[in-house]
Amino acid sequence: MSLALKQQLKLTQQLLMTPQLQQAIKLLQLSRLELADTIRQEIEQNPLLEEISPGDADYESSENSLSATEETPDTPEPEKTGEVNMDDVSSMQEINWEDDYANYYDAGFSFSKETPERNRLTQIDFLTKETNLQSHLQWQLSHTELTDILEEACLFVIGNLNQNGFLEVTIGDITREIDCEEDNATHAITIIQNMDPPGVAATNVQESLLLQLKRLDLEESLAAEIIKEHLHSLELKNYGDIARASKRPIKEVLAAIEIITRLNPFPGELYAERDVHYIIPDVFVHKVGDDYLIVLNDEGLPRLKVSSAYEEIVAGDANASAETKVYIKEKLRDAMWLIKSMQQRQRTIYKVVDSLLKFQKDFFEKGVQHLRPLVLRDVAEDIGMHESTVSRVTNNKYMHTPQGIFELKYFFSTALPQQKGDALAAESIRQRIKNMIKSEPPEKPLTDNAISKTLAQKNIKVARRTVAKYREQLGILPVKHRRQPKM
Repeated sequence: MSLALKQQLKLTQQLLMTPQLQQAIKLLQLSRLELADTIRQEIEQNPLLEEISPGDADYESSENSLSATEETPDTPEPEKTGEVNMDDVSSMQEINWEDDYANYYDAGFSFSKETPERNRLTQIDFLTKETNLQSHLQWQLSHTELTDILEEACLFVIGNLNQNGFLEVTIGDITREIDCEEDNATHAITIIQNMDPPGVAATNVQESLLLQLKRLDLEESLAAEIIKEHLHSLELKNYGDIARASKRPIKEVLAAIEIITRLNPFPGELYAERDVHYIIPDVFVHKVGDDYLIVLNDEGLPRLKVSSAYEEIVAGDANASAETKVYIKEKLRDAMWLIKSMQQRQRTIYKVVDSLLKFQKDFFEKGVQHLRPLVLRDVAEDIGMHESTVSRVTNNKYMHTPQGIFELKYFFSTALPQQKGDALAAESIRQRIKNMIKSEPPEKPLTDNAISKTLAQKNIKVARRTVAKYREQLGILPVKHRRQPKM
């Protein structure tokens, strides 16, 4: 077989995604905050895009706005759902900050004129960053008179505490890194352990609990003995074994355990840094009488229009060069496509929410326990779109309903077939299990088998292993860890 170079002409068809189509798909799956950032970036890069401010005359009537009230002619209006334009709602009265804080904070206050009140707010009170464990301990250390080497050792101890407040270095590590004596390292750990919160700078949970009992002058109590000798039985709540091993009456053991339960095994969690993420719904569903209104949240999203100055250049400015006109035409096409994609995105979200409202009507009326099994294919066939489009629409988007705020993907749940009646959604069964455990007696909690039998009495067939799986997904402990003793 000989190898040779040949030329061959072949005609093929291939589906290519244009940059404009890629942008439209990207906009469809962005969350509300990500969409606002993307629009801001497009405004900075495209000189033909302008944001319509509320003071402009065409703010309400602009066809290029992000309002989704415009529907395509072939899309019928829903019979029992409508859409409210957020701009029609009267704006809230603007807060008069000057009046609101006039009695609390005076920007022109001078210490040379008068002494401030004890509880008067200062500029420091308006800082938003929370105090973490390290800064809280360093603040206490700044009020302690120490030698330089001891202060350095204390700072090294503070810097090596984990988020639970436990010390992650040994005395040998401290002496080696700080180049100090072992007595100074031990003294530094003791100094930090005597600070707030109680139990900090311990090496484990057991030592932390003992330090907290020592702070309460209970280092020789039965509670301390239980922590030292019977911590494993305490974790399993085998109070009878603790009473027999310690040779104490069960009442004394329960009283000591009550003291232990008031302690904090992880003292550093009180000052753990947590990033709070606030959810802003993309859609609001309001019940008005027997009907539901779908409101798309456009607040914070810039309204866009094409600059009229650049349109005049395209129309035929004699002073504009050919390259300038080509550039402006390209940017004009991008601007119009972005505006069209934004409007299409809002209409698609509306259609998906309207379809969810029809499929999950019982959920909106009665709650989570009445959530029906639903897959992406059902909604896609209902609105005449592909499943991938529905998946992108429901990604990272939230809806405010009369039952609370839920992610759009929450309404899609697998089905559990039943012998009698229709199939149930897995999420509705999880909610039933959660409610049953929430109302169980603390002294005699329900086992997974008991929950399965109770559901069977309601014609809901769920195996014990399935109950255990759903319970773990809900973050609920097993029955032996939920049982509370009679005090």
